[in-house]
Amino acid sequence: MAHGLLTIDCGAVVRNWRRLCDMHRGGAVSAVVKANAYGLGAVPIATALRDAGCRHFFVATVEEGEALRDALGEGPMIAVLDGFRARQHPRLTSVLNSLDEIRAHSGAVILHVDSGMSRLGLPLSELEALADEPTLLDGIETLYVMTHLAAAEEAEHPLNAAQIERFNEACLRLPRARRSIANSSGIFLGPRFASDLARPGAALYGINPTPGQPNPMEPVLRLEGQVLQLRDIPPGQTVGYGGSWLATRPSRIATMGLGYADGLPRRLEGRLTGDFREQKLPLVGRVSMDLMTFDATDTQRIRPGRWLELIGPNTRDVDGMAELCGTIGYEVLTALGSRFRREYIPA
Repeated sequence: MAHGLLTIDCGAVVRNWRRLCDMHRGGAVSAVVKANAYGLGAVPIATALRDAGCRHFFVATVEEGEALRDALGEGPMIAVLDGFRARQHPRLTSVLNSLDEIRAHSGAVILHVDSGMSRLGLPLSELEALADEPTLLDGIETLYVMTHLAAAEEAEHPLNAAQIERFNEACLRLPRARRSIANSSGIFLGPRFASDLARPGAALYGINPTPGQPNPMEPVLRLEGQVLQLRDIPPGQTVGYGGSWLATRPSRIATMGLGYADGLPRRLEGRLTGDFREQKLPLVGRVSMDLMTFDATDTQRIRPGRWLELIGPNTRDVDGMAELCGTIGYEVLTALGSRFRREYIPA
């Protein structure tokens, strides 16, 4: 039996998508559901979005794309960002990142232009070669030309304007095609970053696309852990590995069946609180692989089998957990392990 519970609100994901559709002043809005929809479940989330009208999905790998195609049927576009490793898959749309990938493909594709991220995508040198050999695109239907913004979460970052200029210049070297520019944060940068297809990911799942400002997105998940045992200890007794926490009074310790194997890092020691019926229980002692210990001395009603909330309406959102962990919401979500029981609230 799983000792962790993730409750995912597919309706909230759909409402976030609709909010992004309203914000994007260009064309359609897709859904990035790579890494199993950032750890929350690609099939149930993409199915809810498809039913709400989403017709474009992006994944990272062929394997993700094939699983999603089996779930969604033949209608929506499913694009694979890794370029298919120079392999053709007729049920999926390849995002081509290099001349070698272009040479290996035919049919409908997306061309990825590197405008400043310096990861995947056609660099300037290959764009020039492509302009010199236009026959390389014979047999290819370019559905979109896309780029990826590197600093969109910082509205005033000079790289945003530089990337738009480079992308526009690059498109002059390519066949006329629809464009895809904005990621989650890019949608909030204004009309200059609107295009024929936006590609939000994190914002769909409640991560704030405008850091430093109020989150315009709705939270979509609740994370809870189950109490396995309660233990009364005297003053002077330590808890957990290394004896890093020392009881200064008669204390009751609630042991929860989650740990760093479930994506809850050791650095949460001394920072995290769990919520039980609106009472805050501080995490004490070190996070271990499968267990965490909370000070339940002042909480009389707690019993083994009860649940403590770690992310949710009574504690913190995903970005709040990320701040405690010293990371970003993306990593928090994708680190959540496979041992959680996942329950879905339908849209």
